[in-house]
Formats: sequence, structure tokens, C-alpha cells
Amino acid sequence: MKHTIIAAALAIASFSSAQAASINGLHNTGEGISGTADAYYTLSSSSVSNTVPTITNGSQWPINPWLANTDASKWITPTGTQGESLDPWSNGTYTYTLQFDLTGYNAASAVFNARIAADNAVSVKLNTTSLLSNAVGFTNWSDFSAHSGFVAGVNTLEFTVTNYALNGGNPSGLRVEFLNSNVAAVPEPEAYAMLLGGLALVGAIARRRKQQ
Repeated sequence: MKHTIIAAALAIASFSSAQAASINGLHNTGEGISGTADAYYTLSSSSVSNTVPTITNGSQWPINPWLANTDASKWITPTGTQGESLDPWSNGTYTYTLQFDLTGYNAASAVFNARIAADNAVSVKLNTTSLLSNAVGFTNWSDFSAHSGFVAGVNTLEFTVTNYALNGGNPSGLRVEFLNSNVAAVPEPEAYAMLLGGLALVGAIARRRKQQ
């Protein structure tokens, strides 16, 4: 009897643990070699022709005063010259996009926590849901998170950076670092059967004990 109860409990526990996973595709900025294109983020801007941002070199300006690069994440910039002065007469807008796929997962269960820095201000949107609005700062982090707004299939995160106009010494960049995430898988029919069988077994044992 004892072994039967343990087996049923293990079946239920294995079902629960198998369903939890980190969200695949939530990449930090700068996962790669300095000076190369970021493989996961795309860029759209009327200020530059580039469609792929560049990973910065941590020993070159403007990393200081920008937050220092780390092994976890690095700054990315709109052009290959990270200190290039941009937007001399009017504010520039740079939209960085990251996509991830929740196919096979329960989108309603997805959550993540992250932090961000930008030169100068940044807003964050998940699909059509606003997560952060006009956070300013390249010497400190701003936290943001998502607990809703996910969709089945491909999801899009948009990071819209505003670079304030300045005639000279005016680079722009983005830094994103995901801290943790979680999503539940959509169980296969066999997994449901295992769960129901385990629950039925536990219920039968409980009834038998009550009758005794």
C-alpha cells in the first residue's frame, strides 16, 4: 500500500514539474562578440539605414558613463560605430524588436521579469500591451515585467528608444537583461491520462481507508 501511494504521488509530481519551463527566446542584448551584429534583435529607425544593431565594446566610450557591460548582457547601438553622434537637430526614434515563440505552451501562464537601460529614454511593449513608458537612464536600471499580454505562437517585444536631440557627443543605445521567466507547457493527452490515473488512485486509497 505504501509503495502504491508513493507511485501515485510521484506520477502527480512529475506531471506538475514537467509543465514548468523558462521562456525560450528571451535573449539579453549583446549575446555575442563585441563589434558584431546582434543575432536576436532587429532595428527600425528613420535616423539610420541599419536594420540590425551592433554589440558594443565594453572598453570604448560611451560605456562609461553607460552602465558597464557584463557577461550577462551588453549594450547594443544603432550603428557599427558605438560612439557615433546622432540626431543633432531633432529627437531620434529607434525601435528594437525581439520575437519569441510560445507554440506548445500555455500563453496565459507566461510571466517574466527584466530590467532595462537606454540612452536616452525607452518604452516597452509586448504585442499590444504596454509594459514600460519613457524610462530614462543609462547609468541605472529600470525594472519591468509581464504577467499578461502573451499570445499563442509568436510574440513580439518592442523597445522604442528616444534619443534626445543634441548637436555633438550624442550616441544612443539599448541594454536589456531578462532576470527570470516561466511558462506552462500544454500537456500531451498521455500526460493528462497519467495525472487522472494518479488522482483516481489516491482517491481510491482514501475511500478504502475510510471504509476500514
